[in-house]
Amino acid sequence: MAKPKFTTLDRLSLQELNGDAELIPLMTPEDEEAINKEELPESLPILPLRNMVLFPGVVIPISAGRDTSIKLLDEANKGGKVVGVVAQKDEEVENPTADDIHKVGVVARILRVLKMPDGNVTVIIQGKKRFAINEVVETEPYMKATILEYPETRPEKGNKEFKAVIDSIRELSLQIIQDSPNIPTEASFAIKNIESNSFLINFVSSNMNLTVAEKQGLLEINDLQKRALETLKFMDVERQKLELKIDIQSKVQNDMSQQQREYFLHQQMKTIQEELGGASSEDDLEEMRLRSKDKKWDEKVAKHFKKELAKMQRMNPQVAEYSIQRNYLDLFLELPWNEFSKDKFDLKRAKKILDRDHYGLEDVKRRIIEYLAVLKLRNDMKSPILCLYGPPGVGKTSLGKSIAEALGREYVRMSLGGLRDEAEIRGHRKTYIGAMPGRIIQSLKKAGTSNPVFVLDEIDKLSAGHNGDPSSALLEVLDPEQNSEFYDNFLEMGFDLSKVMFIATSNSLNTIQPALRDRMEIINVTGYTIEEKVEIGKRHLLPKQLEEHGMNTTQLKIAKPQLEKIVEGYTRESGVRGLEKQIAKMVRYGAKNLAMEEAYNVKVSNEDVIEVLGAPRLERGKYENNDVAGVVTGLAWTRVGGDILFIESALSKGKGNLSITGNLGKVMKESATIAMEYIKANADLLGLSTETIEKYNVHIHVPEGATPKDGPSAGITMLTSLVSLFTQRKVKKSIAMTGEITLRGKVLPVGGIKEKILAAKRAKIKEIVMCAQNKRDIDEIDQSYLKGLTFHYVEDMSEVLEIALTKQKVKNAKKL
Repeated sequence: MAKPKFTTLDRLSLQELNGDAELIPLMTPEDEEAINKEELPESLPILPLRNMVLFPGVVIPISAGRDTSIKLLDEANKGGKVVGVVAQKDEEVENPTADDIHKVGVVARILRVLKMPDGNVTVIIQGKKRFAINEVVETEPYMKATILEYPETRPEKGNKEFKAVIDSIRELSLQIIQDSPNIPTEASFAIKNIESNSFLINFVSSNMNLTVAEKQGLLEINDLQKRALETLKFMDVERQKLELKIDIQSKVQNDMSQQQREYFLHQQMKTIQEELGGASSEDDLEEMRLRSKDKKWDEKVAKHFKKELAKMQRMNPQVAEYSIQRNYLDLFLELPWNEFSKDKFDLKRAKKILDRDHYGLEDVKRRIIEYLAVLKLRNDMKSPILCLYGPPGVGKTSLGKSIAEALGREYVRMSLGGLRDEAEIRGHRKTYIGAMPGRIIQSLKKAGTSNPVFVLDEIDKLSAGHNGDPSSALLEVLDPEQNSEFYDNFLEMGFDLSKVMFIATSNSLNTIQPALRDRMEIINVTGYTIEEKVEIGKRHLLPKQLEEHGMNTTQLKIAKPQLEKIVEGYTRESGVRGLEKQIAKMVRYGAKNLAMEEAYNVKVSNEDVIEVLGAPRLERGKYENNDVAGVVTGLAWTRVGGDILFIESALSKGKGNLSITGNLGKVMKESATIAMEYIKANADLLGLSTETIEKYNVHIHVPEGATPKDGPSAGITMLTSLVSLFTQRKVKKSIAMTGEITLRGKVLPVGGIKEKILAAKRAKIKEIVMCAQNKRDIDEIDQSYLKGLTFHYVEDMSEVLEIALTKQKVKNAKKL
């Protein structure tokens, strides 16, 4: 074989490698220039590589296992040591042909051949110059082909863009070497010592983590500047991948370190707890498992509990969710699932308890006994939902406690006053920090049974806020058709409330949502009479206050006359809270004298009452005389019970205008207008002249201007006042009235009759005028309360005037 014209390795600075060589020298610009000037041989043996691409100037080791490749390398090593290296298109092809290899390759010089024990041959080669296969001339014993030069276009010297790209490649290479744990740091010395720009590009391209196709694409680019830019792009991608990999590894390492640290700390805590005799998390789980066996829950609840317990078992006790899960399971175990107290349906005993704790309220107690009787007959423990409605201080809340005692059930009270968050009823979801169940579920947990008497106090004081409307949440609680599966957000399961006896209390029905009001049985708890208050004071309030002040019944006695004086002169209410405060003052007076060992009257007199409580302040509810025309007594209902009010009217010269004062509402003003128009329309029947009415202005006033007043029940009172004013006739003595009027003069029924009757009796009224349809309300009142009262039932205004006005003129009557 003729000696090839290709420059031998000995003529270059790349010295011949021998067995003792430790360093493969790098290509210098002078070496590169000498190689570029040499001519390529006409033909070369072709060595196909499976999974790599050789670049000019780069030294790589290759392992030859195919017989053809071993024979080729053996002959080439004995000859000129020059071969043509090309990459296979598909590395799976065992015996590649001309179609299975790329057309562009690199002339390589064999530096060293090492024979392995397994028969394979490892060869160290160095790329020299690119070529293109022209034609394959031999295929046996190995492939041989004629080749053509594959020229390279280089940028001009001093090209700033090319220099910037080369600098970027060098810097990026050094950064990748520094960041990558798989590349030895010595590689940075090689990068720094490479002087040739083209060799730097080839060296970096050869060592990048690219596919064979991508490396082949770089090799085939003729323009060196373009090849440098492509290389830089691949390097940038490589750097981003490396940064991402390092970041992920760092996070994983940190997480592992944190987990290991927590594990060791947890083990130490466990050991310390065991040494101190405390329970470990495993002991807690076992305790919960044992407690769950005694619960009376159904299969669905038991399955859910086991699932949540298994979830807790998998948790690290140090994480925040562990405590939430533990609280959740503790709630499950503490709730009274299907645990009921046995009802005591002894109705006589229940009546005794109600009579013992509450004086009066006969209608209310009768209705409660009726409900208990229904419960006894049905025997299904499903309870009604009652609403005790009435003024403050009449014993609505304490009635609930008495019902619980009578039935033998647990008593739970929940105040709804000012509640504006729906979560107070339904609870919070477990995902929130500080989550807890709603107050319904919490109260049942405290009660320990699933059928307590549950008092919802002040249900009319609920208010909607930005966190929802609690009254809407109560719709499910108070619906017997729905509350068997009451859903609490924290519990995440339905809880049966159908056996709970709910008793709501309210001062007003107007502020209760209609849908909520529809779900409850309304029981009207009216105010007490003076006689009832005196009895309550004697039987309950005085003994209670004596006990609270450390005294007994022998050290202070208040007789009924003095109690009545306190009720009439110092309290103005439907209930007895104010009375209790006044009695407490009297008891404190006795306690002070007893403690200081001073003399005092054990039997309290009227003078003692005035001395301790001061002069009576509430005498304004008394009836006034009938000496003035146009002043009539009306009856009104207020939130604290009934009251009397005076309608005053006066005339002044003018043009027939009507003025109304006294802080009156729209409905009450309309009643005054209707009364005036009725008089104008029926002037002839009333004995009045139209001219008289038109030449006087009328002013109607209701005293106590600071107190708002409204409603239609003062209609007949206003009309009577105006007729008395125009006719100057006296109003009958000690008479009061209530009723709505129409423009035709009809009298319509009104509400609050019992409270109004009690107010009239307190004010020493003797006769009361009202609509005939209100007689049914009078019939429901205990006859003992009606002693000394005469009732006139009317249907038309003419009847009212006939009863209320006398024929006698008032003193100093005006001439109209």
